[in-house]
Amino acid sequence: MAAATLPAALRRLAPLRVFCWVTGVSAVAVVCDALWDPLLPAAFALYAVTVTREGRRWWERWVPGLAILFLTVAGLLAPAGGADAYWWSAGPGQLLLGFAALLAAGELGRVVRERRALVLRTGQQIAQRAVTEERLRIARELHDVVTHSMGLIVVKASVANHVVRTRPEEAHDALRIIEATGRGALTEMRHMLGVLRSDTTGERLPAALGPVPGPRALPELARRAGAELTTEGLEGLPEGAGLAVHRIVQEALTNVLRHAGPEVPCRVRVTAVDGVVDIEIVDDGPPRAGQPREGHGLVGMRERVALYGGTFRAGPRDTGGFAVRATLPYAPAPTGARVESPR
Repeated sequence: MAAATLPAALRRLAPLRVFCWVTGVSAVAVVCDALWDPLLPAAFALYAVTVTREGRRWWERWVPGLAILFLTVAGLLAPAGGADAYWWSAGPGQLLLGFAALLAAGELGRVVRERRALVLRTGQQIAQRAVTEERLRIARELHDVVTHSMGLIVVKASVANHVVRTRPEEAHDALRIIEATGRGALTEMRHMLGVLRSDTTGERLPAALGPVPGPRALPELARRAGAELTTEGLEGLPEGAGLAVHRIVQEALTNVLRHAGPEVPCRVRVTAVDGVVDIEIVDDGPPRAGQPREGHGLVGMRERVALYGGTFRAGPRDTGGFAVRATLPYAPAPTGARVESPR
């Protein structure tokens, strides 16, 4: 009995090897009539085989069936029970029950394995859908940024056309702004095309109307979340990078309110130095049980940072709470063009 049952404790580590061992011991037990039902340990081992893995080689697919056939032959060779034995403890009845247990264990393991695979595929599809939706949202917002830049170019071109002969200095300034704004719009367009090329859905959603948010809205975000805000050097931030900063801080503060609550102290620091924006959102909430799940908010922040070739980290702190840190490289905004700056 020990030889047939004790190895079953290792069935999760090496299910196929344990099943082959238990099958051999069970066959000997059947022939020797050593156990009341020697096929039950084999059924437990067979369940572990079918629930943890599909046969990756041709012979692995045949092992369970051959093992059942082997046990069946061993049962036919087993000595018959006494005249007073019950039908389920006699040779044919015992063999029938054991055979049914083996088939049930194999089928149950297959069903559990397929259900786990379905749950895994569903989770992957949900994560991919979240990434796709966030990419579309980023593309729509960048569309607004580029549209504003094109509008500024048209206005400055009109000014230059009217004053080119009477006030050439103003025409020169207008042309300089047109050049700088056009370069910035071209950069944002490349970012937007990179997002759209990564998207495989083919959907085209209308762009949202209204002003594009930026660093100017950070104080209001921090005030509503009850967070302490520190900013530095955001005056020359271009609109695209300012939009990304705003969305990252917004998503991070939303996560703080959702998971830690409004009473938990939270600090937001956003600084721009030498063409790089450093963003840090830290809260002092209690430690969160388990590993953080990659929800839509973290997916969106990661996508926005990747769009600018920056770095992103998010996770629990050793002293409690949660921290989000990101860096965004950017090109300085054109001189004379409108930029978002915190008040």
